[in-house]
Amino acid sequence: MGGNVKISVEDLTKVFYKKNNSVTAVKNVSLQIAEGEFVCLVGPSGCGKTTLLRILAGLELPSSGTFTIDSDSDERPLQSMVFQEKGVIPWLTVEQNVAFGLNMRHLPKEFVRKQTDYYLEKVGLSKFSKLYPKELSGGMKQRISIARAFANDPEILLMDEPFAALDEQNKFILQEELLSIWSETKKTVLFITHSIDEALLLSDRIILMSAHPGEIIKEITVPIPRPRTMEQVRANVEMAEQFIAIWNHLQQEVQRSRK
Repeated sequence: MGGNVKISVEDLTKVFYKKNNSVTAVKNVSLQIAEGEFVCLVGPSGCGKTTLLRILAGLELPSSGTFTIDSDSDERPLQSMVFQEKGVIPWLTVEQNVAFGLNMRHLPKEFVRKQTDYYLEKVGLSKFSKLYPKELSGGMKQRISIARAFANDPEILLMDEPFAALDEQNKFILQEELLSIWSETKKTVLFITHSIDEALLLSDRIILMSAHPGEIIKEITVPIPRPRTMEQVRANVEMAEQFIAIWNHLQQEVQRSRK
């Protein structure tokens, strides 16, 4: 990892309590992410990946440990989060959804319009700007979420399996669009995925987590340079070796969690 540290997590643990029971979601997680770095979190289901993102988003409080997000400006939001689904506001049009965060910050109307139009164009939704989410496909709704997140210009972008519910064709298209926007903005991104291919395509670094309770087991630096395509990922021998290593890790953790 190079560059200034944008996200720093130190010995973070989250325990959920219900009546007389407690469940530890993440345990002693320490992590640093550089400014402009694209990092993927990969681990078995239930290992606390989403909990970690929700803490960084300010939606949950840690039970112990600390985290910091370096801020360059008080005028920018600290983070935006893109969820797997249900991230759009159904009673707002496409353009109103994309402009939502900007309008909530009471920014000048002309700036909001230009920023909204720019990101609608980047995700291919300009022609659909007056439509409502109910008139759109799942892939188009995720485009709205991505455009809104980037348009709001946050310090960091948190993405929780945003493409998991999409078919393969739409997934590949949105991955390419995401990388195109990221290459221009160089936002710091923490991205959850269960797809090893997706992690190898998108990220600079992959963080492997254990089964519940989630701990960081290993970090992998993606070995081939950008720009990269899925065809390159699948054809590259070194990437194939990384794929197998991550697959074996996931299998071992799933088996361990069942004991």
